[in-house]
Amino acid sequence: MSDTPRSNRLTTLWAITIVIGLGLVLNGVIPRIGLLVILLQVAFALLHGAQRYGWRAIWVFVAAGLVISNILENLSIQAGFPFGHYHYTGGGKLFLVPWFIGPAYLATGYLAWIVATVLLGDVRRNSHWLTTIGTPVIAAFAMTAWDLSMDPRASTIGQTWIWENGGGFFGVPLGNFLGWTFTVYLFMQVFALYLRSRGPLPTAEPDRTGTSDLQGVLLYGLTTVSFFTTLFTGDHKTVTDAAGHSWQTADIYETSTLVTVYGMFFIAALALLRIAQQRTAAPAPTAAAGATKRAEPETLRPSA
Repeated sequence: MSDTPRSNRLTTLWAITIVIGLGLVLNGVIPRIGLLVILLQVAFALLHGAQRYGWRAIWVFVAAGLVISNILENLSIQAGFPFGHYHYTGGGKLFLVPWFIGPAYLATGYLAWIVATVLLGDVRRNSHWLTTIGTPVIAAFAMTAWDLSMDPRASTIGQTWIWENGGGFFGVPLGNFLGWTFTVYLFMQVFALYLRSRGPLPTAEPDRTGTSDLQGVLLYGLTTVSFFTTLFTGDHKTVTDAAGHSWQTADIYETSTLVTVYGMFFIAALALLRIAQQRTAAPAPTAAAGATKRAEPETLRPSA
């Protein structure tokens, strides 16, 4: 009986995955659906995370992501740390930050987290400290790879936010990317510490299967589609940043695509290969293997 609800949940998650995937493809042609895609990705993160870690844990992820990112964004707008001096245009703000920025952190952040668990290992109760710290580090870099491709388009071309002193990367400063890595690492680390102390036990992982990993990695990879679309459909013109430097949009589009290929696309490909390796090369457990595991020296076991 328990297999039926599990099968239904996986079917629901795959349906959401397909809808989001189509949205990511269409977003390159119809940018106005981008906000809807973000909200669907947040819904995916909630359902996928609840199935994988439990509802309490995924709400910790949401709270940490929203609170830490909003505090540091407002701090940077006021004082220049950790991203640099910038401000958002438009309305609908939570303090000085548009309300949709927080959900965007959660949407892509959760996908980056799944990629990191595939590449290094998931964090469970009493996980080794190398995994507890290392997985948030990998997730932070995986998410910053998205910003590395996205920020020049959104700021220098779209002017959704303005870098007041410009920057060497098509009007975006180095500090922005360092700040992104720092901010994402902080809320990922809070989540990892919660999982290590109060998360699921390693022997009772809820539905952590190759299919579950595959959904997150595919959506992370599909996030790159809009960069390829814009490369061929974007307007070619000259734009000027707040520091007075002029840039060619064609150069920004091409560089963003190049960074995407050797950043996000490479990370996604690596994670997909890792999933394939786990599913095809993992030996079936045997009685001898179980005996060996029981005889494992204490020094090799995860620390409490």
